[in-house]
Amino acid sequence: MPNLSRRHFIGLSGLAAAAALVPGCRSRRPSPNIIVILADDLGYGDLSCLNAESRLRTVNIDRLARGGMVFTDAHSGSAVCTPTRYGLLTGRYAWRSRLKQGVLWGYSRSLIPPERLTLASMLKTRGYTTACVGKWHLGLNWQRRGGRVPEDDDRERGDNIDLARPVELGPIDLGFDRFFGIPASLDMPPYVYIRNDRVTALPDRETGNDDVQGFWRQGPTGADFDHHQVLARLTDEAVSFIEGRGQNPFFLYFALTAPHTPILPGTRFRGRSGTNPYGDFVLEVDHSVGRILDTLSRLDIERETLVLFTSDNGCSPRADFPALRALGHFPSYVYRGHKADIFEGGHRIPFILRWPERVAAGGECTETICLTDLFATFAALAGAAVPDDAGEDSFDLSPAILGRPDPPPIRPAVVHHSINGSFAIREGRWKLELCPGSGGWSPPRPGSEEIAGLPRYQLYDLEADAGERVNLVERHPGMVERLRRRLADIVQRGRSTPGPVRSNDGNGAWPQLDWMSDPLP
Repeated sequence: MPNLSRRHFIGLSGLAAAAALVPGCRSRRPSPNIIVILADDLGYGDLSCLNAESRLRTVNIDRLARGGMVFTDAHSGSAVCTPTRYGLLTGRYAWRSRLKQGVLWGYSRSLIPPERLTLASMLKTRGYTTACVGKWHLGLNWQRRGGRVPEDDDRERGDNIDLARPVELGPIDLGFDRFFGIPASLDMPPYVYIRNDRVTALPDRETGNDDVQGFWRQGPTGADFDHHQVLARLTDEAVSFIEGRGQNPFFLYFALTAPHTPILPGTRFRGRSGTNPYGDFVLEVDHSVGRILDTLSRLDIERETLVLFTSDNGCSPRADFPALRALGHFPSYVYRGHKADIFEGGHRIPFILRWPERVAAGGECTETICLTDLFATFAALAGAAVPDDAGEDSFDLSPAILGRPDPPPIRPAVVHHSINGSFAIREGRWKLELCPGSGGWSPPRPGSEEIAGLPRYQLYDLEADAGERVNLVERHPGMVERLRRRLADIVQRGRSTPGPVRSNDGNGAWPQLDWMSDPLP
């Protein structure tokens, strides 16, 4: 298990790479192509390059890791889908938006307003061709047959949605030149493909599946849509974009639909893992990654292409943890909890980066980082400035990636968020959780009898207790108050980066901040 307090950088390109960050040198080095592959509900312990005891041999992701750098203490912005995607594309914690807990749905309106700078629109200013392929799950302003829905209605049934008309606000309005994908998770209707701003084929039937692992909700399904073929279809589209990329540098955001439910491994992958359908589906994810890597090699552009593989949150219990545990496989590795939780298993994620032209093979970094940091990092690599009203929670990782000698710590703190909106803050070895239980789906669950009598807060020393088993809140009251004050400041300032105070969005109740009214000692 990695030492969580020690920062080290192995196999990096040192001063030569760091010198490329000097503004005067940038013109002599073109900006890299950038590919972000975001898996859906993949656990840290599912990858054999991160977990030597994994029952799953992820050969292509392992190949990516051998050729690049592994970050062992990376975190998603949330323990569930939508908020993490918001943070990745905006560099801002999603709890600053109107979405204070939970996720959006297939008919929800856009969470990102058109005036907000995104990772894609920022890179477009630097001459990039931008594309999004895969799961969007950030809301779409569908046109409606009659009237407007209330501003706070994020889970309407879609009865008044006109799928034949173009989307009014979606990926191509937020910086992407091209989009091919699905509205939300693969278990959320409507089940249609969208190319740019139009549905490719209107629904001709209703489908649904009540199977535990193959589950998807009943809903309208496009004439060209087959749940079993979605991952392969999206991978074909991603490969096609790379092949027709043009002369400009490109940014591809490839948001996989797997291994999220419905867990539907393709025929050639069924039984291959020796575990269960979830394990087989992870191997299909690995195959999709391999197809991207093989395409870069075939086109001879792998050296100048930065490829990042990561996940939006931890593994879902739909994977069937008891069955996997009986086989000796642990998707959350040594960490407590899983998807939706404030515990590490909810938000500690794989983060593997390869860029042969600038990053030597075999690197490892133990910095604590967050997916919101991609915004400032890619801005630095592309030579773009981040304005004060963008990337409020994004820190530049390029000193670590490029191997600056003895770089200072990148982040003073990371804020975590669970599905019910519970907060935690991480600073070095210390993690303070502002709730008595998981804040999610694992025990002790919010509202359960297990919560009764538990301390209001949880404090863990992750260097000594990576599994978050010994609550130190009574032993270190000074640390509790220090972290609580820091979190309150991050919330109230509207940003965690230096700069002018910004506002958080949303006028509704924010009950998850009740801890801010607790008296200080």
